[in-house]
Amino acid sequence: MENIREEVKELQIGFKVRRLRQERRMTLQDLADATGLSKPLLSQIENEQVIPPLGTLLRISKAFKVGLHFFFQEEGHNEKCILTRSGESRRMYRRPGEDEAPPPYAYHSLAFGKKHRNMEPFLVEFEPRQEVDGLQVCHEGEEFLFVLDGALEFHYGDRVMTLAPGDSVYYDSTEPHGYVATADSPTRAVAVIYSKGG
Repeated sequence: MENIREEVKELQIGFKVRRLRQERRMTLQDLADATGLSKPLLSQIENEQVIPPLGTLLRISKAFKVGLHFFFQEEGHNEKCILTRSGESRRMYRRPGEDEAPPPYAYHSLAFGKKHRNMEPFLVEFEPRQEVDGLQVCHEGEEFLFVLDGALEFHYGDRVMTLAPGDSVYYDSTEPHGYVATADSPTRAVAVIYSKGG
């Protein structure tokens, strides 16, 4: 748990959300109205008690008119090339509390530190048979996903596709979409998200 806490603090997602909100002179209620998220959830995110799933973070970034990359870059860091060694990615995972289901996935930023990027690559680890973000989300941009291990059921609008290792899907993310891991063994995939900022 301590390592997770340290990583949350290192990424400073909650701090960045609060700073953006204050810079824009928005109350928590204003941000809740703009994102459709609850005030208690936003407060927990700002206080770094909750690591927001990617769909939630996309809603917040859209409300602030910033790219998703804003939350995964270091202040003053301006490297043109970022090398991420195996095992060195920044893992984002929220442990469930009592009486809570496990989170649907953990995600690792594969480009942490690179500023002004147009793509956001992640290594995603799915929990078996856990719905992702209420199953379906939609937002501006495009996504690419390549399955490494396990099996996924991909819901895209009214279509359902089964993805096995080596399968990939590239899609317009304005259509409602979501994944469910269907294998009993661990399911991992590389996801690249392109989301238009402000």
